[in-house]
Amino acid sequence: MSGHSKWAKIKHKKGAEDAKRGAVFTKITKEITAAAKDGGGNPDSNIRLRAAMTRAREANMPQGNVENAIKKGTGELPGIVFESVMFDARGPGGVAIIIEGLTDNKNRTTAEIRNILTKKGGSMSGAGSAAFMFTKKGYFVIEKAKASEDAVMETVLDAGAEDVKTDEDTFEVICDPVVFEAVKNALAAKKIETSSAEVTMLPTSTVKVEGNDVKNLLGLMEALEEHEDVQHVHANFDISEEDMAKIAEEE
Repeated sequence: MSGHSKWAKIKHKKGAEDAKRGAVFTKITKEITAAAKDGGGNPDSNIRLRAAMTRAREANMPQGNVENAIKKGTGELPGIVFESVMFDARGPGGVAIIIEGLTDNKNRTTAEIRNILTKKGGSMSGAGSAAFMFTKKGYFVIEKAKASEDAVMETVLDAGAEDVKTDEDTFEVICDPVVFEAVKNALAAKKIETSSAEVTMLPTSTVKVEGNDVKNLLGLMEALEEHEDVQHVHANFDISEEDMAKIAEEE
């Protein structure tokens, strides 16, 4: 299974803990503000804003916070202007990493991300050196306990999905970003619950990671995710179920 799907599962399990720290609210607020600034405050016509508001609902973020973030983006309320940043990097085992963020100080954020990478066995790489290894896709994870394979296949393929992959306990649904909302609505209509639903960057190929590199890489991924300016981290690692189980036992 690809690194993205494994990391999506890890993040899902950690979600409640992250929400308690409040870090998730900060990240979502930045994304809502930036989305409203770029595309306006109407989620019906602003896909990026609609996705950010969905994240807010899933995190139980107060509606007042969401509304204020939108108003700051549209200029109805004073607020900080956030700049989008993207960093290409390499992690333990030669894994390619894309780091996406929003910041009010690019120089500070660049220095802090570089420091995290250095401490955790990674490094910055040239602009575009990792990005070409990924493609933007709609991505869903559905636990097998929530729906049958036939129900998932029929629902998502009829809605325009490209592929359905299966592993021991989940289905992964991949689609073009253009039909993301259609697939999401089709699953909701059939009451098929997703544990992850996002437009993201999926790797076109993966790098096998083994031994000590597994723990080091996951530690780097977590450290990057925890940085308040980082919105998304994408990586092309492939880790065996056995190695993932070992890491889970150590935590």
